[in-house]
Amino acid sequence: MAELRRDPIVERWVIIDTDHPSGPEDFEKEPLAFRGGDCPFCYGNESTTPPEIEVIRDPATESNKPGWLVRVMANKFPALQIEGDIERRGLGLYDISNGIGAHEIIVQTPYHHKELSDLEDYEVENVIKMYCRRMTDLHKDTRFKYILLFKNYGPSSGASLEHPHTQLIALPMIPKNVQEELDGAFKYFDYRERCIFCDINRQELQEKERIVFESKYFLAFCPYVSRFPFEVWIIPKKHQDAFCQMAHEQIPELAKMLKSTLSRISDVLLHPAYNFIIHTSPINTEYRQGYHWHIEIMPKLTRVAGFEWGTGFYIVPTPPELAAKYLRGEKI
Repeated sequence: MAELRRDPIVERWVIIDTDHPSGPEDFEKEPLAFRGGDCPFCYGNESTTPPEIEVIRDPATESNKPGWLVRVMANKFPALQIEGDIERRGLGLYDISNGIGAHEIIVQTPYHHKELSDLEDYEVENVIKMYCRRMTDLHKDTRFKYILLFKNYGPSSGASLEHPHTQLIALPMIPKNVQEELDGAFKYFDYRERCIFCDINRQELQEKERIVFESKYFLAFCPYVSRFPFEVWIIPKKHQDAFCQMAHEQIPELAKMLKSTLSRISDVLLHPAYNFIIHTSPINTEYRQGYHWHIEIMPKLTRVAGFEWGTGFYIVPTPPELAAKYLRGEKI
């Protein structure tokens, strides 16, 4: 019989198929095919993109020229624009405001076919440092309340360009999904005076069934209430509210764990499309205790269809306990 599992943070229910679980070979993956043509993110094409906002480059090289390692520019077709005022207003019973925000592209490497899992450790460290630099800089703009940093890999995940990159969007409000997670964490903390994510860490370390990797500062595991098969969370062991609260010595370890996790997902599932999202605390709002930043990695192995849209339930064909075994390289 399948199991119904309830997420203690947002109170979402999922259906886990424990009777006839799917292995990595049971999923049909869409081919990673992109449109051809010249890539604007490659060396030599810097003039085809907006000017770089921030960059890690050889100091002997010029701005907006080759010689960079990580490069940030505004999205050429932004979802929101940074210039202007929000101007919240009413339209009858509706609320409306101007589309103010920031939409940036972080190009992770000059190499067109090198994903994070293919880079050297120091190169992944540079990417993570740039994430923090951009989030810290945008934090200074008091119009913004939340910074979403996410990566789409593969066309079925929403990626429109093949060259490895991450997107950052700063928003003038807290999105609904984020607010639900915040509310669940704050409610738990108010009742128990403990962080729910710290409690999840303790339980995962005690049970050890769903852990994929463990290091001094971080834990990677398949969450008990996974929404997607082979979903993995990376979370700091020590309580931290925001992604950019990481100490300097934590960054190399996070780089290794992120690279290793993405490599295992790629090897076990034969290079699936995926999304990863950094979940972090809001900015420029009143501080509340109880949230804990983490990264959620979601391979695109199943489709969200009518049942999921109609109920909010997710059907997960591979129990996270089994997914973790595959990702650890254990014989099944």
